[in-house]
Amino acid sequence: MAKFKAFLKRKDVEVSLKRYGIDALGAMAQGLFCTLLVGTILDTLGTQLGIGFLATPIVEINDVGYTIGKFASAMVGPAMAVAIGYALHAPAMVLFSLIPVGYATNVMGGAGGPLAVYVVAVVAAECGKMVSKETKIDILVTPIVTVLIGIGLAYFIASPIGKGAMAVGDVIKWATTQQPFVMGVLVSVIVGIALTLPISSAAICAALSLTGLAGGAALAGCCANMVGFAVISFRENGWGGVVSQGLGTSMLQMGNIVRNPRIWIPAIAASAITGPVATCVFKLEMNGAAVSSGMGTCGLVGPIGVWTGWANPSAEALLDGAQAIIPTAADWLGLALISIVLPAILAWLFGRLCRKLGWIKDGDLKLN
Repeated sequence: MAKFKAFLKRKDVEVSLKRYGIDALGAMAQGLFCTLLVGTILDTLGTQLGIGFLATPIVEINDVGYTIGKFASAMVGPAMAVAIGYALHAPAMVLFSLIPVGYATNVMGGAGGPLAVYVVAVVAAECGKMVSKETKIDILVTPIVTVLIGIGLAYFIASPIGKGAMAVGDVIKWATTQQPFVMGVLVSVIVGIALTLPISSAAICAALSLTGLAGGAALAGCCANMVGFAVISFRENGWGGVVSQGLGTSMLQMGNIVRNPRIWIPAIAASAITGPVATCVFKLEMNGAAVSSGMGTCGLVGPIGVWTGWANPSAEALLDGAQAIIPTAADWLGLALISIVLPAILAWLFGRLCRKLGWIKDGDLKLN
């Protein structure tokens, strides 16, 4: 046992909450941000502002047109895996080998793709580290071991993890059958939590065809988490944190949440209020693409989805009886309040309370 511990130390394999629960999760969120979320932002800018080189596909693969943003988004699995390997201090050969591992795992994981990539990449990276430079044919052994273990493990666990993530969708589906106030609270809180966790809230909403009032509640929850974390962490992260979380993803806080789960209270509490306000007061409906319900303010996809749904409801929304409308001043006010203003104010108030109670301390929300 002593020799094994010495071997792990020599290979820099550290089994700890900090290494796996904070460093690896935080790095994974950055990988997701640099690909999927940046790609989403670029696509949104190209489409909404009519920027030709961003909106026009630059190549077709299997009859599918890829814009710059879509290319970036397609690389989310490899980016997350490499980011995790980097956080685990993996050597170069292991890092490069994690690229196919991340791609395959994310595809097989579906809605649970990010979580599957996290689990598989940690195991593959550590195994790769342990064999790295241990043989005279390291250039073959290290990548083969990393790829085989990674994709082999993904074959067995990625799909079940995806199904587990979709179980969250079953809860959301049940919540949509409740009366508007209860539905607003439940859908907003659950989808908001899913957005911040390493699972895909957008994929869940798309699979459930979540539009209408339920889509509006989902949007409220996502915005409460993204805008909420952006606001309450301003002391630690400044304007860079506002942009990366408010227009990117609140998943960047996952490492800090593992360290201190109470930092999540302001965002969740805000979502529990904005959800029913959206469904009962403003009757806010998401009649754009269902996937937009789970995107929040990422690239402003969520609010833009509501806006496009007013003039041109999506196929999913039309099936639920949606009709094109001319938005009133109250509609615009509701969208602004639910998407940005109320999440910012409520999260700030709850954040101040949590700091006064000592539940959140300076530095708890600092992004790496």
